[in-house]
Amino acid sequence: MQATGPRALEGAVCMPTRPTLPGAATVPDSVPDRVPDGVGTGLLHLSGGRVLFLCTDPQLVAAQLAGAVLTPQAAGALREDISTDEITPLACMVHCDAQLGRYAHTGFVAAGQRPIAAGALQAAGVQVLVGGARYGKGSSREHSPLAERSAGVRLVVAPSFERIYRQNADNLGLWTSTDMTLVPRIQRGEAVLLEELLAGRDALAAAVLRAGGLLRHGLQRPWRATPPVQAPAAVAPMTLFEKIVHRHALTPLVAGQGGFVQADLRFIHEYYTGMCEHLLDQGGTEGPLALHDPASIVCFEDHLSYVHLSPLHVSQGLVAGVQRLSQAHRAFVQRRDLQNHGYQRDLPAGDAGNHGSQGISHALVAEQYALPGQLVVGTDSHTPHSGALGCVAFGVGSTDMALAFVTGAVRLTLPEVLRIELQGLLPAGVSAKDVALHLLATPQLRAGAGVGRVFEFGGSALRAMGTDERATLTNMTAEMGGFTGLVEPDAETVRFLHQRRGVHVALEPWMHSDAGARYALRIEVNCSALSPWVARPGDPGNGLPLSTLAEPVPIDIAYGGSCTAGKRADFDAYHQVLAWAAAHGLRVAAGVQLYLQFGTRAVADYCAASGYLAAFEAVGATLLQPACGACANCGPGSSTQAGEVTVSAINRNFAGRSGPGAVWLASPATVAASAIAGRLLGFADLQADVVRRPS
Repeated sequence: MQATGPRALEGAVCMPTRPTLPGAATVPDSVPDRVPDGVGTGLLHLSGGRVLFLCTDPQLVAAQLAGAVLTPQAAGALREDISTDEITPLACMVHCDAQLGRYAHTGFVAAGQRPIAAGALQAAGVQVLVGGARYGKGSSREHSPLAERSAGVRLVVAPSFERIYRQNADNLGLWTSTDMTLVPRIQRGEAVLLEELLAGRDALAAAVLRAGGLLRHGLQRPWRATPPVQAPAAVAPMTLFEKIVHRHALTPLVAGQGGFVQADLRFIHEYYTGMCEHLLDQGGTEGPLALHDPASIVCFEDHLSYVHLSPLHVSQGLVAGVQRLSQAHRAFVQRRDLQNHGYQRDLPAGDAGNHGSQGISHALVAEQYALPGQLVVGTDSHTPHSGALGCVAFGVGSTDMALAFVTGAVRLTLPEVLRIELQGLLPAGVSAKDVALHLLATPQLRAGAGVGRVFEFGGSALRAMGTDERATLTNMTAEMGGFTGLVEPDAETVRFLHQRRGVHVALEPWMHSDAGARYALRIEVNCSALSPWVARPGDPGNGLPLSTLAEPVPIDIAYGGSCTAGKRADFDAYHQVLAWAAAHGLRVAAGVQLYLQFGTRAVADYCAASGYLAAFEAVGATLLQPACGACANCGPGSSTQAGEVTVSAINRNFAGRSGPGAVWLASPATVAASAIAGRLLGFADLQADVVRRPS
């Protein structure tokens, strides 16, 4: 069948004009000579290309790679929630170019197996991937669509995509579609109209794809000098999110449509710096593109400072590659004269190497940079962490950040807002992490109601929380599929900023959601009825009350740390449990290792000044300096054997995320109590067990 219709992309590529934003780059007269599939034809031709269904049955996946051709019916159930950790496992992220193609989907898990070997997609000639709902969830790593594109994949089809993954795919020219009816047509040899692939996409996404990618599109635009100083006159009540983004708008913003905003702060970490610099250096023939307002760019080395003690990196010979990433990061910082939070330099004499960083990016942004009413972007899915301060903070990919570096402009598709009403008061021993795990397990969020939306947290339980606890909620909107999370600033926000920074902030009258503001959905939680929660291995949404576990779950590793659980309030919880244990003569259970990793240097200093270290040492905990560490499988605390079981206070537990073993998610208090008990156990139950023991 021959397709007819509009020739969507013919003649779409044009030369860029020079942006006029003050301090922006002098844009060269040419940009990378790469155009999307179908330019000049209006068609995506995939005849002769292979379709790979990412089935829940690993044998069917292996059979397709060996040459079998399946119909959608024969493929059966498709894997849902395929994470970017699976598309590009940590081991391949020492690459930031076409070499990634060899490793695409080598972490893909079906029924506990990994049926896709290195180079398999390329060898099989796969051009179309077909997966289940929420494709590309998890980390914001742009390595994933780049790996698929480099492996020869030209189209990914799934019922739904995570926002950052799909945006990154657009930016790189990897086509995506939620129209599952395209698959049998492609298998019949039909060409697909590019207009069909653009159907339902907002105008900006379509323009980016037509232009050949985000940088090509962005460098064509004449940027306005400054964003509006006030939001436009509201025709209807507005949420705080809407007020903030309109105050930062560089283009008109319409619900569900794409536009551009100007960020107050842009930050990047060492996993993305190399790719971002590569994009900037390839910006044209006149040399690297200059940066807009370098003073508002902050760089972090927070993921890899313990890599020399990471079981995965050491065993697979990856340390040298990782060190090259760090060296490239530092060289970029030095050449561009940017603010950098790097490795610690004040370690004791004789210590082997530089252990730890100044802090994890998200925690440091909240401690030192973000302010109410601001707009913050970072190259990490947990950037919403700072939304606890009443700002809009969201994650972007390397191409988005490259454009933001050059122009100050950040791509944004205006999302809907959810209201999460946390009513009542949390019982003793229940924390924000338990609330997050409960929310992740609610039917609405399990069904995808939060995907791409803003989470606005409020209610009496929320107001009773400190900022550190609020940050746990906004941070984990990444796991809920959200665009970002935020909390209306209040007296607690003012207190936090004064205590942590010595900054006196006067909240402005507009910094709240209006009465009658529209929400796409409201979810109410009776926090008074909550108890400690855990999430079964494989997905943060596999949550259940700890008290409902039918059988004991012995553990091998307990890990407390990460941006989510390395804050002062988290260490207050670790200490409460472990000081009680030490006072009762208890230690970490035999055969169990307990790791506690500070989120920032300031948190470590706080623990030392508060006298916490003695209790930690008394029970046998291993203390680690700040870094993302085991959360990103980049340091001590990761499992080394598939049979090992970890209880962890990190934010996500996808397969392979923290080593080959099974990872249960839990609150800081539950992690500490479980380490003492040797099995999953809450603090109250640990105390009760000790009371019941014969003297």
